[in-house]
Order: sequence, then C-alpha cells, then structure tokens
Amino acid sequence: MGNLIVGQSGGPTAVINSSLAGVIKAARKNNIPKVYGMHHGIEGFLQEDIIDIDDYITDNQDLSLLKRTPSAFLGSCRYKLPPIEGHEDVYEKMFDIMYRYDIEYFLYNGGNDSMDTIKMLSDYAAMHNKPQKFMGIPKTIDNDLPLTDHTPGYGSAAKYIATSMKEIIRDNESFGAAKPTICIVEIMGRHAGWLTAASALSRDADCSGPDLIYLPEVTFDVKNFMDRVKKLAAEKSSVVIAVSEGVKVADGRFVCELGVSSDYVDAFGHKQLSGTASYLANLVTSETGLKSRAVEFSSLQRCATHCASRVDVDEAYNVGYIAATSAINGKTGMMITIDVIEREPYLVRYNQYDIHEIANVERKVPKSWITEDGTNVSDAYIDYAKPLIIGTLLPYYSNGLPRHLTLNAKKKK
Repeated sequence: MGNLIVGQSGGPTAVINSSLAGVIKAARKNNIPKVYGMHHGIEGFLQEDIIDIDDYITDNQDLSLLKRTPSAFLGSCRYKLPPIEGHEDVYEKMFDIMYRYDIEYFLYNGGNDSMDTIKMLSDYAAMHNKPQKFMGIPKTIDNDLPLTDHTPGYGSAAKYIATSMKEIIRDNESFGAAKPTICIVEIMGRHAGWLTAASALSRDADCSGPDLIYLPEVTFDVKNFMDRVKKLAAEKSSVVIAVSEGVKVADGRFVCELGVSSDYVDAFGHKQLSGTASYLANLVTSETGLKSRAVEFSSLQRCATHCASRVDVDEAYNVGYIAATSAINGKTGMMITIDVIEREPYLVRYNQYDIHEIANVERKVPKSWITEDGTNVSDAYIDYAKPLIIGTLLPYYSNGLPRHLTLNAKKKK
C-alpha cells in the first residue's frame, strides 16, 4: 500500500481544515504508511514543496484543534494546470514526484477549478495506465458546485452572514430619528447568489431582515434600485440592503465596474470584484443627500471559524474521511457529494460522482427561489438553508482569544 497526499486550493473556508482532519483520520485508520500535504496546493506540489503531516499532527487533540482553525492549514493557491495536450512534460513531472514519494492516493480539496485539476490528473492517469487514485473533496463558500445539495463551507459562511446582518440591522436602527440611514452590505459569491441569499436568514421574530436583496442571477437596474431606496427612505428610519459583489447591469458590466474597479484577473480568468456597495452608497448620498454606509464582509465570510456551523464542520469532516476511504478502496476520478434525505429532521447521506460531471460547472440559485421583483428570496430558499447553519463548534481559548494550529508552530517531536 502506497502513501497519501492531500492539498487545499482556492479561497479557504471556516471548515476546510475539518475536511483535512477527516482525510488524516481515514488514512491512519487504514494504516496508510505516510500522509503528506501539498504546501500551497498543486502549485507547491509542482515545486516539490511537500509536508509530512506527522511532523505537525500526531493525535486526536491536534485534529480537534485543526477543526477549529480557520484558513487553509496546508496553504492554498489559485493555480491552473495547462491542458494535457502539448503539456505532457508538466504531467510527467507530477507523476514522477508521486513515484518518488510512493504516493498512491491523491486528494484535492476545493471548488470548481480544483475539481478540474482532479479531472485532468485522473484523465492523464487513465490515458497512461498510471496506478494512482484521484479524489475531489468539495469546498466553497459560494455553494456553486453541481450535483451536491450544498458544499462544505457554505453553511458556516451563511451563518456568519446572517449573524452579521442581524447585528448590522440592529446597529443601523439606532440612528435615523431625523433622517434615515441607508446601509448597503456587499457579500461574496461572484456569479452565484447563494451567499447573498443567506442574508435573508437574519429575518426572525426579533429582526426584519434586509429590506432588499440583490443576487447576480437577476440583472441589476440602477434606476429601479434608486427608486426603491427613495421609497423605503420615505417610509422607514433605517434601510439595510444586501447586494452581491457580482451583480451586473444590462450591458454585462459588473456594478463595481461603474465606479473605481480593479483590472486584476487571476489564473482562472476571474476578475477581482470589490466596490459594489461603495459605488451604490455614494450614488444614494449624491442623489438623496441621505447618510449612507457601505459594509464589505470580504474575507471575514470565509475565515470566521468562531462562528462556524456545527452541521458544516461535521459534514466537511465526513466528506474528507469518505474521499480518503474511497480512494483507498480503489475509486478514482470522482468527487464526494452530500445528498439531503430530509430537511426536518435533517438527515443526509454521502455519494460520489464522476468528476467530469462536476468540473467547471457552475450552479446558481434557482430563479423560482427569487421573488418576482428580483429584490428578495422566497421561503423555499429559507427552508433549504436553515438546517445548514445549526449548531456551533466552540473554539479553544487562550488569553481570551481562539487558539489555532499553524505550520509556523514548532514541529511535533
């Protein structure tokens, strides 16, 4: 039996390290001789920057702390492998590294682009009769992977967004005795509105929730937006609006591009999206004279492990454990999925699908879950998302602050 290697890729989540803990636990239970980690994903692997997990994690206490640690413990990357055709030397280099380290099981934890990495490596292995097994472990706060009911990372991000939105609404309501205050909250998600939709989960007996919710699945109309803001401002002393970073106007431009935008594009061709709330808040003030505030959650949405959903932590651990077990049992070229059997009481089972059905496919919020006027989400979304934010895994504290497990700490002896 050979060794196992695991990597983390793309934007981290509050529970990505729970999946890593699941992989490590499964590998040790199955007596895998050595568990390696890719330092900074596939990019680090190509540079042969490989970590011996035993140097850092030796017991269940370490694994427990790992599950409570935000960011990617192994380090992440945004690195796109070239097409196989014309770049066989790159793939041969990777397989040479695998042979040198006696790696038989290769696991990669990430989103759409990471699943493309698994697809290409498993395709190359099949073309050249390589013995290694390749499995994808789902991860993305964007919740846009197909075939799985939801992705690990989404539930915790949704919990953070709903919690923060509720607190922002309470704060904004403190003012506005003379004039209303308009607060616009920008939420991640790029082309899919799952995260922005989560702002609706703040609606409860003690909170009205955001007044407007704008998802990228619906074309954004600036004039209609301003008309609605003016109407709300005439009726309320506090107006709070949730808007996705990826909303676009009719000509295809991102709203953030209407103001000052960045030209940065990553290895996968993704534009840096930021500034939507700032642009809209400035527009509101210039047209109405009202006080406005822009709030951008940014990376807080994906690193708030102190607010992680217990359901999310457990499911992230399980998909890592099952992915490792499946690879050891001979499966390859697949990704683990979560199937919900019942939402109340909440009950799931785990499955696995061919990576070719998943890689580079983006799943968006169903139009039927968005209200007809395009400014809110329906009860169908609430029913879908509510079970995903249940429970909390409390941090371990030291000197009043959460403790984390890091590679910078001294190696275990």
